[in-house]
Amino acid sequence: MLRILPESETRGTREMSQSGVGKLKIVAVAVVSAAVAACGSSAPPPPPVVHAPPPPPPKIVIPPRPTAPAGAFATMAVPQMAENGVRQTVNFGISDEQKLWNVRSGLNVAALNCRSNEHISLADNYRAFLQKHRRQLSRTNRDLASQYRAEHGRSYRDAQDAYMTRVYNYFALPPALPAFCDVAHEIGQEIVNVPSGQLHIFTESALPRMEAVYEEFFSAYEKYRVDLAAWEAQYGPNRSPVTMEANYGPQPNETAQSN
Repeated sequence: MLRILPESETRGTREMSQSGVGKLKIVAVAVVSAAVAACGSSAPPPPPVVHAPPPPPPKIVIPPRPTAPAGAFATMAVPQMAENGVRQTVNFGISDEQKLWNVRSGLNVAALNCRSNEHISLADNYRAFLQKHRRQLSRTNRDLASQYRAEHGRSYRDAQDAYMTRVYNYFALPPALPAFCDVAHEIGQEIVNVPSGQLHIFTESALPRMEAVYEEFFSAYEKYRVDLAAWEAQYGPNRSPVTMEANYGPQPNETAQSN
C-alpha cells in the first residue's frame, strides 16, 4: 500500500538529497585540488645526463724509414770488433812491413780515385813518394814475399794477391771514399818530406789516420742497423735481411802500383 507523503515532507527530502550531493561534490573537488597541489609541489625531474663523445685516437706519425749512411748498400758486411776493441779490418794484426805496404796501397787508391780540385796534388805526391823511397819500398816488398812464402809455401803469390785485392777494395769503399780522399791528401803531402829509411816510423801514425775514416763509417752503419731494426719492429712488416759482401772500386793497374 502506497503512502503519499505530504508536500512538505517531500520538499524536505529533496532538499536533503541535494545537500548531500553538494557535499560530495565539494569533497571530490577538495581531493582533486589536494592531488594537484601535491603534484605541483614536487621537484622537477633531473635533466638527462649527456656523455661527451670519446676523444679521437691519437694520430700515429710514422717517421721516415732509416737509410744507410753515405749512400751505402742497405745490407752489407761490416768487420767485427776483436776482444781488444779493435775492428778486424784488412789492417788488423799485420806485420810492420804490411802496414807500410798498406799505407802505400791506400795512397795508390787515392791517387787513382780522388780527382777533385782539392786533391789535385795527390797523384804527383804519390809519384814523388815512390821515387824518393823506392829503395825502402823495394826492400819491404821482398820482405813481404818472404813472409808469405814462409806461411803459404808455393801458393804464396796467390795468397798475397788475394789479400792485396781486399786491401785495395777496402780503401776504395765508395761511402767512405770522400773522407778518405781528404785524409790521403794530407798524408800524401807529409810523406814526401819523410826522411829516407824512416817510413816505418811515419806508418805508425799514418795507417791509424786512414783507419779512422773507415771506423767512423762502420760505426755509423752499425747505428743505422740498430735504428732500422727498431723501426721495422714498430712500423714495418717482418723482413728477413740479406747480408751480402760487396767488392768496391776498380783494381788499380800495375803501372800505378809500380815501385
